[in-house]
Amino acid sequence: MHTVDTSLWETVIGLEIHVQLNTKTKMFGSEPYLFGSEPNTDIGVISTGQPGTLPVVNKEAVKKAIQFGLAVGAKIAPISRFDRKSYFYPDTPKNYQITQFDYPIVLGGSITADVNNIPKTFLIDRAHLEEDAGMLKHFTTFSGIDFNRAGVPLLEIVSAPCMTSPQEAVSYAMAIKAIMEYLDASDCNMEEGSFRMDANISVRLKGEKALRNKIEIKNMNSFSHMETALHSEILRQIQFYTATPDQEIQRGTYRFDPDKKEVILMRMKEQAEDYRYFPEADIPPITPSHEWISQIQQELPELPRERHFRYTHDLELPSQAVTLLVNEKKLSDYFEAARKTCLNNKSLANWLTIEFPGRLKELGKNLWTFGIKPEHITELVNMIEQGIINGKIAKSVADDMVKYPDILPSLIVKNNPDYQPIQNLNEIEALITQVIEENPEAITDYKAGKNKAFAFLIGQIMKLSRGKASPEMVNQILLKKLSP
Repeated sequence: MHTVDTSLWETVIGLEIHVQLNTKTKMFGSEPYLFGSEPNTDIGVISTGQPGTLPVVNKEAVKKAIQFGLAVGAKIAPISRFDRKSYFYPDTPKNYQITQFDYPIVLGGSITADVNNIPKTFLIDRAHLEEDAGMLKHFTTFSGIDFNRAGVPLLEIVSAPCMTSPQEAVSYAMAIKAIMEYLDASDCNMEEGSFRMDANISVRLKGEKALRNKIEIKNMNSFSHMETALHSEILRQIQFYTATPDQEIQRGTYRFDPDKKEVILMRMKEQAEDYRYFPEADIPPITPSHEWISQIQQELPELPRERHFRYTHDLELPSQAVTLLVNEKKLSDYFEAARKTCLNNKSLANWLTIEFPGRLKELGKNLWTFGIKPEHITELVNMIEQGIINGKIAKSVADDMVKYPDILPSLIVKNNPDYQPIQNLNEIEALITQVIEENPEAITDYKAGKNKAFAFLIGQIMKLSRGKASPEMVNQILLKKLSP
């Protein structure tokens, strides 16, 4: 298609995020679920829809749904109800899904997320409980069904159509993921499918009030894939309306092909009436008491925005470090453990968000599972603060900590003579005198007011000392020697 003017158009995006809740048992049955189990071993009479069985609601799943609702300032429905959503597909053993349609447990709410470092608030329409389906696995000549996942409790979080760009959608989804992790309501493992995103997208000319037909992109489990898919679909819709302004795009359900970087039609979009929703007669309504809701409210942990505020205003950490820490709860918890006895929080944040992740990326590892204890990194930072080692030596010590994660950095320094900083005044003076004698032109330039010459001399001294001289001592002594 020809190039189109995208500036005339605006995008409307809403997300439906499915989060697997990390309860010990399934939504309506007593069987467990563990990702990676042998196919069809984490199953039972409820999840496989055996005749005569009756579902029983998992109270812990209800609690986690209420926790989320309270965390986003939503209303917890005094009465919520389950419904049957009828559809015939091999991975749905009962030929219907138990979900909440007319009376969801969480109503409204909002969430604030940073978009390009600017806070923006997004509205949530509802969140409801339901059960997951099984998995179809396709082989060369046949397909198999694994019912292990069938019946796993899901919280589906439905936003208002309030996002106007792929970046906003990604920021919102990341904020939802962070909240679920901080609540310990889900592991949010995207590779294992416990955090999946559906996006509804439409475009309209700027100034239009009505929404045009939307299309849905299903089951995305990567933020980068979702952003690429949204960009692709937005452009496709704008091209369609530019070429055929009198037509309306057909509703449909699509999937994202990461290799082609485009969306592919799966089926035309069903409407609510196609699912023949009706109340689930085997499950009574959920009526949480005010006392229980109040207790859950009081037990809520520190949430991402609260931690973001504390890191920014109380600890005065750099904004990039704050974002990296808050968005990854496990790294943030690692930081909290490390900073208990740390002398410099800003330096610690730098080591945790830049220095060590850079070293571990090549190994495909992350800091909280690698084996380096938080207190070991605290000791490294404190040795720098106390002047026991300088920054250059610390980087070499960090390299060795990655090689030998169980060894204390103080022992690494003690056992390596090259890591012993030069603190002897006479030794440092001798190095400085040698550099001054070998670089008369730099001395002349410095006395002529060229400041770069001083930095050059410092560099030569540090090079001669193999980075072991104290930069502070070198600066003081060199300035004294060069003074008139």
